[in-house]
Amino acid sequence: MAGDRVDLVVFGATGFTGQFVVEEIAQVEADGDGLSWGIAGRNRAKLEKVRQQAVKETGRNLDHVELIVADVSDEESLNQMARRARVVLNCVGPYRFFGDQVVKACVSNGASHVDISGEPQFLEGTQLNYHEAAEKAGVYVVGACGFDSIPADMGVVFVHDKFDGDLNGIESYFNVKTGPKGYRGIHYATYQSAIHGFANQHELGPLRRRLFGKRLPRSNYKLPNRGNLHSSSVINKYCLPFLGSDKSVVQRSVFHNYEKRGWRNVQYSPYVGIGGWLRTVSITVLLAVFGLMASTKFGRTLLEKFPRFFTLGAVNHDGPTRQQMAETSFSMTFVAQGWKEKRPQDEQHTSPPDQTMVARVSGPECGYVATPICLVQCALSILKEPGKMPGSGGVYAPGAAFAETSLIERLNHRGVTFEVIGDQ
Repeated sequence: MAGDRVDLVVFGATGFTGQFVVEEIAQVEADGDGLSWGIAGRNRAKLEKVRQQAVKETGRNLDHVELIVADVSDEESLNQMARRARVVLNCVGPYRFFGDQVVKACVSNGASHVDISGEPQFLEGTQLNYHEAAEKAGVYVVGACGFDSIPADMGVVFVHDKFDGDLNGIESYFNVKTGPKGYRGIHYATYQSAIHGFANQHELGPLRRRLFGKRLPRSNYKLPNRGNLHSSSVINKYCLPFLGSDKSVVQRSVFHNYEKRGWRNVQYSPYVGIGGWLRTVSITVLLAVFGLMASTKFGRTLLEKFPRFFTLGAVNHDGPTRQQMAETSFSMTFVAQGWKEKRPQDEQHTSPPDQTMVARVSGPECGYVATPICLVQCALSILKEPGKMPGSGGVYAPGAAFAETSLIERLNHRGVTFEVIGDQ
């Protein structure tokens, strides 16, 4: 890559999440990582406000941080931004509408790209459409580098590495702990991405057939079918299937690691803890209404126009307050089962699993505190450990891209912790 590039450029720095990514880089820089970096967005005056807000929050002098004007509707501005960066941290969503332009500019101009997308269609389509070009350009494109889906995907990598035997499957349970101020403030952009993800689920089948081309060998022992609602003793809550991108991202990583690293096929089922019976039923009804309305154009219009009404106030354009974020934390508990005996990769076991392990990934508020931590550390892994990345470039899920890097160690250092907590 050209020597006159800065290490990192945050695109979408003037957005809600972008502000926190800027502050996270300022903190990491203060820890001695020796970074050159810039922030990019449509309006220079707003970029200056972001920089000043970061100065206020972190106490750092950020006069050296470059301001770059770039707009997703202006291809040449994206090209200029990409030519200025070694890695672009893309915070501009929904990625269905605004992601492809940025990936194209990065691949065409020699910049690696990480994002915080939780949109399977975008993530899988990017791998299908840009992998070969990214390989030839010698750059890495790694999506889902925020809460979607670093805890899940790198959690599976962590469990795989720690499990002494043949790993068969993992169930994960996501749980949120809020403080006295509660947590009402899912940002509108996240909500909008979910609307269009639901609306276009039909795209995934044909896309996956083109992307994967074959099925991996299937275990004789399937993970339990928990249904749409179950009471879990793991986190002592009623749980629903987790509807985010985690499962699809993990599947992409497992496929790569099966083919390139000799993994067995690992089953994965993610769940989210809701709470008591009444709350769980209420959330289930809301999700059913949401899914039904997202399936029609008129319904999507209503969902986008009245987000507070259809989420009982959970979604707004302002996001959660800093105090709410400071009082909130997350955990994701992984219950793994498999066999003590190791067999060749494709040789199936003929007796039920005889070994379990429980691990946990935990950290601060997941959407706007842990997400910037994860995104920045992913970018630094590309910068600092290119020899531990797969191939010479390409498009990967995080568990494929970073399985052999020190990303988990880096995340532990920044407060997103990975640990084995015992057997079940």
